[in-house]
Amino acid sequence: MAHESQELFGDDRFPPTRRSVVAAAQSIDAEERERAMEALCEAYWRPVYKYIRLRWSRPSEDAQDLTQGFFVTLIERELLAQYFPSKSRLRTYLRVCVDSFVLNEHKSAKRQKRGGTFQHLALDFAGAEEELGANTVDISSIPSPESLEQLFEKEWIRSLFALSVEDLRKYCEQKDRRRTFSLFEAYDLSENKEISYEMLATEYGISVTDVTNALSWARKEFREIALSRLREISGSDEEFQREAQAVFGWQAK
Repeated sequence: MAHESQELFGDDRFPPTRRSVVAAAQSIDAEERERAMEALCEAYWRPVYKYIRLRWSRPSEDAQDLTQGFFVTLIERELLAQYFPSKSRLRTYLRVCVDSFVLNEHKSAKRQKRGGTFQHLALDFAGAEEELGANTVDISSIPSPESLEQLFEKEWIRSLFALSVEDLRKYCEQKDRRRTFSLFEAYDLSENKEISYEMLATEYGISVTDVTNALSWARKEFREIALSRLREISGSDEEFQREAQAVFGWQAK
């Protein structure tokens, strides 16, 4: 976010908690398990796809199949039951599971097409591929395990923020605050560093105070949405605290 600031992630109270996908995925309720796995897939499919493309040098079609196959395996083998938050972060565990899955698929050479597992999610592989093309990432420039881990983390954060922005857009529509989201998009998400409150006030025919209040509200809602999503995909409260520090640069209270 071009104009990202500390006030966006201040010391306000946290939003209401969502149940961790780690716990929900092991629920006796089939619908809750499905929702948990869809939430996990929604947050991680892009990082997993890009990681497979770069780490394993797989062509797009193979990476798509492997990405979907990974999440199927995650369910079928109940891999989340083997995850312990006290030992590692969930994203680290999943990345290791991806490596193991791709390696085993390569050895067995018995990979089959797998699709339709998450029927409510549209996996925009074309969009992810465009992002890779725009970034022109060369795997030879990130040869070390540490660099690959940083790549996965960066894409995970990008996915978290993109989902939170979309949640905010929908919330603004529900609240009949489309202009508020437009202001947030124009100022906080824009690459134009010359944009100012005064320019937005003139463009939208409102006062600078109105711009200030709208952006303050949008930032607060965005922060709560992002933290709520982050808590959902954290394995424990302790992990949530660590991830809040890693993503937002401050310690949760």
